[in-house]
Amino acid sequence: MPPDDVILVIGPVLEALNYVGIGVFAASGAVLAAERRQTLVTFLFFGVVTAVSGGTARDLLIGAPVFWVAENATLLVCFAGALAVWIAPRRLWSGAALAWLDAVGLAAYAVYGASKALSFGVAPLPAFALGVVTACLGGIIRDVLAGQPSILMKPELYVTAAALASGAMVGLVELGASTRLAALVAAALGFALRAAAIVWRLGLPAYGARPQSAVGDGRDGSP
Repeated sequence: MPPDDVILVIGPVLEALNYVGIGVFAASGAVLAAERRQTLVTFLFFGVVTAVSGGTARDLLIGAPVFWVAENATLLVCFAGALAVWIAPRRLWSGAALAWLDAVGLAAYAVYGASKALSFGVAPLPAFALGVVTACLGGIIRDVLAGQPSILMKPELYVTAAALASGAMVGLVELGASTRLAALVAAALGFALRAAAIVWRLGLPAYGARPQSAVGDGRDGSP
């Protein structure tokens, strides 16, 4: 384990993951606006809100300057992601496009969020939690604004995938792995779990759910 006074340095791999997360989350917000047949202004608004909400909450909690306020690049990436959806043929973003964009953004942002928290001297467990918040909050706010049930309220492996990516990043860094290796491995693990959940509809058991074999067998008074 690295000594306590070692603070993780945000390098080019992590910066790349940050911008990947921003771009694909902005696109996912625009896809939802497209599904609702909204205007270009709504595309841009949904894109920005989805992309920056999680990171804004993280930065405020760790006492860092809010990442998108002091530069133009972040909003330009958001606008580019939203405009790409507006311009692209509808067949490219219909169907499961929202879920797959979310999967990429989720993994990238969870890793970057945990890493930035560590770089500001946050303890490992809170850094893990901040990685999850960074990855999930924007999508949750997007869904609420669109008036659709949040992915958080479904049994799908969504927050779990973010937790895997964030936890793997923190764990590997604490074990002494290089930042680059930890980031790539953690992002791959988070994306793989979310992708598996999309393809095979994997989910966690809900509270009070009964095994399928026990339903309707007469043992609980059901028909």
